[in-house]
This record gives sequence, structure tokens and C-alpha cells, in this order.
Amino acid sequence: MTKELYIKFLNNKCTTEELKEIVQWINSEASGEESKQWSFENWKSFCEDTIAGDDEKFRELFDKIQKRIDKKTKKERQPQSRKSVLMTWMTQAAAILFIPLFAFFLYIVSQKEFVPHEFTQLTVDTMEVISPVGSRTVLQLSDGTKVHLNYGSKLKYPQTFTGDTREVTLVGEGYFDVARNPEMPFVVKAGIINVKASGTAFNVLAYGDGDVIQITLVEGKVALEKKLQEGQHIGLGKMEPGQHVNYNVKTGSIKCTKGNVEKYTAWKEGKMIFDETPITEVAQQLKRKYNVDIEVQNDIKDYTYTVTFMDEPIMQILELMTIATPVSYKVLPRKKLPDGTFSKQEITIKRKDK
Repeated sequence: MTKELYIKFLNNKCTTEELKEIVQWINSEASGEESKQWSFENWKSFCEDTIAGDDEKFRELFDKIQKRIDKKTKKERQPQSRKSVLMTWMTQAAAILFIPLFAFFLYIVSQKEFVPHEFTQLTVDTMEVISPVGSRTVLQLSDGTKVHLNYGSKLKYPQTFTGDTREVTLVGEGYFDVARNPEMPFVVKAGIINVKASGTAFNVLAYGDGDVIQITLVEGKVALEKKLQEGQHIGLGKMEPGQHVNYNVKTGSIKCTKGNVEKYTAWKEGKMIFDETPITEVAQQLKRKYNVDIEVQNDIKDYTYTVTFMDEPIMQILELMTIATPVSYKVLPRKKLPDGTFSKQEITIKRKDK
């Protein structure tokens, strides 16, 4: 192994024959302390600026390595030794990945203190599902739990649950039909509130742009926890079926009611049920569903609506609102942005006599 060939490899310019020579060297000599030190010193002088303090790049690269190995292993479905898998993969990946993988490998084996800290952060395969604005998404987790995601919602979860709990993170609104497992509680992290259950059906609303986190329990039992700044949690109590809890993030106040559960869960079937709902909340739901900006004038914010909509067009809903209450609306023209796209549709709702 010459320094010239090593530098050529770092520049990702090796031919197939040269790659075979490098792989043969890895197989026969690279594991020796002298070879590892020689390789690391040359690599360090070649790209020292890239190495220093850039742990995030190594995380991303390690993720790529894991995905490539998993993909190849599944394709071949034949038992191979760890060394054989690594050699085969190294031959193919060198011409694919932009950052030289061999350099990364040598850095890992040469800097042993790096491995325990970084590897623990990379072992959990985190998945993320985003439900686009204007659509709903349904998914099933590895434990059998079924999740409905409302418009513009995001759910992060591990591909396989491990440890003492099944934890997911929600931004937006989700309905959870949790697979029963009392020994491994299911925890939904929604802002500063944790919702803990074992086998339960419940709804959580926790959009990032709102001041209120809402939990509605359909069946079973859930316990609510509040996350403190110190990383600890305090219990807020347990819910019974039919209860709906509003937690105000700004004030810390909690309001609990019991009654029309469907009002908070009907969105799964495309319904919007309003039961003496303030116009501001109606506007908020319309904004999320139709991806528009709605401004409600201050002097009509005490208006409420009791009505059910089933996937009607937004203009039809606005017309019905003008019939039910003395309001009018104005649709402003969309603006063309510098990048060629257009701004969101803006709608203003005001008192009709203005």
C-alpha cells in the first residue's frame, strides 16, 4: 500500500483494480497497529479540517453504512462472516459514497474513545412520518399499535420498540389505538406533556403553533405527566373514558370535561364537528385542513358555531358561516414569491356590517 494509492482512494478516484488492491491490503495488513497509525496520520493530514469537531457528519455517514450493509444482507440472504460482509461492501461503496468510507473506518479504529459515545446514539433506527397539509395518514407500528395522523402532523417512532416503554413523539394531532402490553407502557410525547397508556384508544392534539394541548380518552386508561426543565416529570393525574383534557402551555391551567368524544375524534372520518365552538377555533381547524391563512377580526371572536362538515370545500363552509352569523369574508389574491411559488391563500373574516 503506497501513499499515492491511499491519497487516490481518499479522492475517490480509484479504478476497479486499485480498489481490489486496497481491499486485499485491508484483509492482510490493515488491522495491524502500525498500518492503522500510518493510515490515520495520512488521512488526518489530508482532511483535518473535516474531522475536527464534526461528529454530526460521522453520524450521517454511519447511518449510510448501516443502510448499505442491511440492504446487501437482505438481498443475498446468505450467512456470511462479518469480515466477508465488510470486504464485499467496501469494494462497492468506495465508488458510491462521496466521503471515503475507508478513512472513516480507520478513524473509528484509531480513535477508540469515539466509538462508545457515538455508537449509542446511532443504534436506534428512528422513523418519521409526516401527514401533508390537507390529507390524513394511517400507519401501524411494530407493536401492532394503529395511528391516525391529522393534517400537517408528524410522528417520530423507533422501527422496533426496546427498553421498558414504547415511546413516540407527536407534533400535530394523532389518534392512537394502542396494542395492549401492560409490561411495556406506550408513551406519547406531545410538547411538555407525556400521555402514558398500555392498551387504550385516545386522541392527542399538540400542534406547535397552539397554546393548548388536548387529550381525549375513548377507552381504557391513561396517565398524564408534565415534563420539567430538569428532565424530571410530575404526574398530572389519570383520565377515565369519555374525558377531555385541555392543558394550557402558557398558564399551566388544566380544564377537564366529559361528554361528546366524537367531537374530538371524528376527523379520522373526514368530519369536522363544531359544538358551540368559538369562531377562532373553527378558523384554526380550517387553516390546518385547507392550508390557508385566516384572520378573524377581534369584534366577532365571541361568535360560536354548532355544525358538522364532511369534506366540504372551504368556500362553501365560509358561505354557510355567513348565513349562520352576521359575518362576511374576503379572499385576498395570492402573491408570487421570488422563487416563483405563490403565498398561502389569505382570508379575512369580519362583521358583515363593516
